[in-house]
Parts: sequence; C-alpha cells; structure tokens
Amino acid sequence: MARYDFASDNTAPAAPEAMAALTAANSGFTPGYGADLVSSRAADAVRKLLDADAEVRFVASGTAANALALAALCRPFEAVLAHEHAHVCTDETGAPGFFGQGLGLISLPGLSGRIDPAALAGALAEPDVAHRQSPAALSVTNATEYGTVYAHDALANLVGAAKAKGLGVHLDGARLANAAAAGFDLKQIKALGVDILVVGGTKAGMTPSEAVVIFDRKLAHRFDARLKQAGQLPSKGRFYAAPFIGMLETGAFVDRAAHANAMARRLAGLMPFVLRHPVEANAVFVEMDEAALKRLHEAGWFVYRFLDGSVRFMCSWATTPEAVDEIGAALTALT
Repeated sequence: MARYDFASDNTAPAAPEAMAALTAANSGFTPGYGADLVSSRAADAVRKLLDADAEVRFVASGTAANALALAALCRPFEAVLAHEHAHVCTDETGAPGFFGQGLGLISLPGLSGRIDPAALAGALAEPDVAHRQSPAALSVTNATEYGTVYAHDALANLVGAAKAKGLGVHLDGARLANAAAAGFDLKQIKALGVDILVVGGTKAGMTPSEAVVIFDRKLAHRFDARLKQAGQLPSKGRFYAAPFIGMLETGAFVDRAAHANAMARRLAGLMPFVLRHPVEANAVFVEMDEAALKRLHEAGWFVYRFLDGSVRFMCSWATTPEAVDEIGAALTALT
C-alpha cells in the first residue's frame, strides 16, 4: 500500500486539539448559519491571533474562501494580479472567475513563488483600456506554493505598490500557520494594507475549515448573502468554527506548524537530491528525474511532481521524525 505521508499536508489526520473542540461543540441546540456562540468564540480567537478588528466567516475550503474573497474585491470586467503558480491561477478550476462572474486573472513571474516586484510594477503601469480586464486587486500567498515565506518588508512593498494604484489586496493564507512559525508576524497583516485574508485551517491540522477575515468592513456588506448563494453558509456553522477554537486557544495553530517546518528541515538535511527552492516552511522541492520518481513510487512512497517540474515533499503537523528518516533512507537508496 502506498504511503501518503509526504504527498500533501492535506493527507494528514486532524489534530487532537481540533477534534476535541469539535466534540465539545457537539452538544445542545444552537442558532444556525453562524449565529451561534461557538462561531462567535472562534471569530474572537481569530481576531486575537491577528490583533485586529475584523469580520470573520468560516467556509469549507480554501478554493471557496479565495474565490469569494476575490469576487468581493473585483467587478466582472476587472482582474486579479497573482503569481503565475498561485493556487488561484493553477488549482481552482476557474473558481474566482465563476464566483466573480467573469473576473480575470493576470499571472506574474517571480522566484520560488514570490511575486517579482518589477513584474508587479510593470503590470500596474499598464494603461487602463476598454479592451482588456484591468487589475482591481492583488493576491499574494504566504507561505507560497513553493514553501517560501515573504519577509515583512518584501510583502509591504508589494502591497504598498498595489494600494498606491487603488487596488484591493487579498492574502491567501492556506499555510499561514507555517509562515507564522517561520517568523511572519500575523499581527502586522492588517497594518500592511490587506483588505481580506484567508486563514487556512485544513492544512494546519483542522477538519475542513477556512476562515475568511474581512478587514475592510465595506466588503462585509451582504457577504453572508454571497456565502449563501455559493453554498458556503452552512446551517450547522459551529462545526466549521469549532476547530479554530481548539487550535487557536491552545496555541497549537502555530506550534503544530513549527513542528511541520522542523520536519521539512530534517528531510532537507537527509535529501540526496538537489533542492530546487529554499526550505522556509513545511515543503521540500527537489530535482528528480522521472525514473527516480517512479522507483520512489514503487518503493511505496507517493509524492507529486509540481508545477515547475520539481518533486514536492510536504510535511504536516503529524509527520514524525521516524517517517522522515524512513523516506530519507528510501531516497538515498535511489541514488
């Protein structure tokens, strides 16, 4: 049987803190559609994590969270600027355009998943003409799709350039916990100028749940109606919210991510293949030919070839040192 320990952080089970909070929430009768005390407590925990006043809603997936956030920032004849390998551009099956009723995506280059400032400046300098979708929003990802983490100043420069042109800003934080464990200050996100943030729960060790954090309260107007239309306003909303209580109130959100990051560093230290990207969060990307990848699969370890042709190894809260050492030995045997 194939092992999926390193295929994705989505393959891991839910963390005990998340499951305990779900069990605690599973009693009694409450109002529906997020009007319950569990959802309110979870939203307060998110606001405390970010040290910011904001509207908070809980949805089932990162794709829904990102797409609905971008739809709130753009009109159908406008576009979003994002890294060419950002999840919104490559892995969401056109969801931003679907929920945004036709909004476009303009992809930008940049090393290791971070947007090149010069490329952003060029896109922002393009004339506004009626024959193409001009940008109305910038989407950035931290940690990036390649497991790198924006430094505060680098992210501030990108956001500042976008805001100076009147654009809204979305931050995809599917792996925000890993970025925080790597040193990214979550309490500075609002001050950076981010208008709407997705705090990833699923990859951080929760059951399927993501938090949409709306800093610009004008965007919150009728946002619940947008969620309802998209099938993302669940009647039993407490079960989306509860895992955030368990992970945030105990500190497990960042602590578990720090473990995942440490396991990635451990794996990088054992890796006999050349690293393609810096190991800054919980991912390791390597140069590996197809024959070697096939042999690794045959040895019982399943991992993916990624967008840039490298092979990706993802660590999670549940990754053990023993599993890292096992796959390290399997990789060494391939060389």
